[in-house]
Amino acid sequence: MVDDPHAGAGPAGPPWSQGELLRLMDVQSCGAGHYVAPAHGPTVRNVVEAGQMLGDAIVAAAKEVPRQRVVSASMIFTRVAAHDAPLDVDVEVLHSGRTYSTAQVRIRQHDTLRCAGTVLLDAGAPDLIRSAAPMPRVEPPEKLASLDIPGTEVDGRDMRVAGDGYSPDPGHVGPPELFVWTRYRDAPEAGHLHAALLAQSCAHWTVAAALRPHPGFGESMAHSAISTGITMATITFHDDADVTQWLLYSTRVVYAGRGHAQSEGRVHAADGRLMASYSVHAMVRAFRSADTAARTRAGTVL
Repeated sequence: MVDDPHAGAGPAGPPWSQGELLRLMDVQSCGAGHYVAPAHGPTVRNVVEAGQMLGDAIVAAAKEVPRQRVVSASMIFTRVAAHDAPLDVDVEVLHSGRTYSTAQVRIRQHDTLRCAGTVLLDAGAPDLIRSAAPMPRVEPPEKLASLDIPGTEVDGRDMRVAGDGYSPDPGHVGPPELFVWTRYRDAPEAGHLHAALLAQSCAHWTVAAALRPHPGFGESMAHSAISTGITMATITFHDDADVTQWLLYSTRVVYAGRGHAQSEGRVHAADGRLMASYSVHAMVRAFRSADTAARTRAGTVL
């Protein structure tokens, strides 16, 4: 996957698994408003995924305001973070109310800001009205093969792409959208950990979908021949999801140009309920000439 850095995990780092994802996102309190996310360890591509830091923010806010559930989280990723050092997650509750609370989250590494954003929390209420966008009509997961890309497997996670939509091949073209079924083997103990795992996957597909309509550009070129990365992600949770059940991520890129790509997405349960919606902004551009020269000297550009 374009936006999943699990490829090339080094032998010194733990293997990628559902348990490891939860360990990294289940941030631990280290004082008032301060949490720490542990390091994963050495990897070939030493870059923490945006979805993982979004999950960190969701868990930290949920622990800081335990009487309410996270409704929405939005983060801007200003600088990359590395897998081989822990992350400091600071939560400032800007407003604490009986109905809604608002928290600001900043994630730092080595005293340098990596990303920041806001989280909205809600005390909950019964339906007054209810309606939702319908689930797209795609093949059910039972009729699809698991997406097994060497180096990106996560033990305990199963992903299946509908419509033969995903391929790293630059010659494989199609509309700027991807439909991906995802489920996890084991149920997390807390609702905010279900939410974190759900959010972690929402940033995976925007770059791949943006490249689909353009012959000569494919996922295999990311981070080597073209510069890509997630710069902003927002997710809103509608119903409480169970990540051990199949969830359909529908990602459609609504704009690509000027070095940017913007997607809109929805997460539906297999029974058609809308569980969450999200938007992702990504960078998709050529390397600057100075960057290309440096990468060529380092032997990373063919």
